[in-house]
This record gives sequence, C-alpha cells and structure tokens, in this order.
Amino acid sequence: MTTYSKDPAAIAALSPEEYFVTQQSGTERPGTGKLLYNTAPGIYVDIVSGEPLFASADKFESHCGWPSFTKPIEAAHVVEIEDHSHGMVRTEVRSQYGDSHLGHVFPDGPRDRGGLRYCINSASLRFIPRAEMEAEGYGAYLDQVEG
Repeated sequence: MTTYSKDPAAIAALSPEEYFVTQQSGTERPGTGKLLYNTAPGIYVDIVSGEPLFASADKFESHCGWPSFTKPIEAAHVVEIEDHSHGMVRTEVRSQYGDSHLGHVFPDGPRDRGGLRYCINSASLRFIPRAEMEAEGYGAYLDQVEG
C-alpha cells in the first residue's frame, strides 16, 4: 500500500501560482488552468502528495472556469471543510495527506451523476495519463479510467 504525505521537496518545486493555491488557499483565475480543457483519460493527483484525487471519467464541462468533477476517485483523500471566506458559506475541499487547498464542492453538478460539482484548481493537480498510471504506481485505479 502506498503512503502519501506532504512532501517538502514537492512544495519547494511548486510554481508561485501552485504555491499560492495549494499552500495559501488561493484560487487561479477562471479559464486559465492548464487542465481545464484536458479530456485525455487518466487520473488527477495532488501536486504535493501524489494522492489520487479524481478520475478523468468523472470530469465534466461545467462552464465555470475551473476543472469540474462529479466525485473524488477516493473519497477518503478529499476532506471537506466549511469555508466562511469572501462573505459566503461554501465547502472547501483539501487533500487528506498533502493538506493542499484544491477548490470547493457545490450542489449544482449533473443530477444523473450525484448532483455534485467539485470545482478544482488546475494548480493543485498533476495529471497522469492512463498509459503512465501503472508505471507511476496508480495501476489500481485503471478500472476507474475510461479506456
């Protein structure tokens, strides 16, 4: 079993925007994320810890300006926290082991897929294409990624 943790070397290698988003609970500008329009099969992992977060099969176009997913690939890897910032109440999502700020979850996702929209910053994610998942230690998740 793989163990995941907040990796100081990974944090040191973050770009300024990745650091701002993951370590300072920032938000990338809408429509600018490198993974927003990615439609390739694979998984999205925490850029700091490597823990698997979302599968490409659960990604959908929500037209909100950030990558959107209907559910986490491993519910235990995504922690929900009540967020009272910016004069509103929202549900923040963070990675369990990396403690990275990922984004927020909203109840306006596709009804036929559970009704949730995990609105996630590209800057908090690293995408692993399906063809590389086995080699990078994510083979157990191949059944959750479209072929």
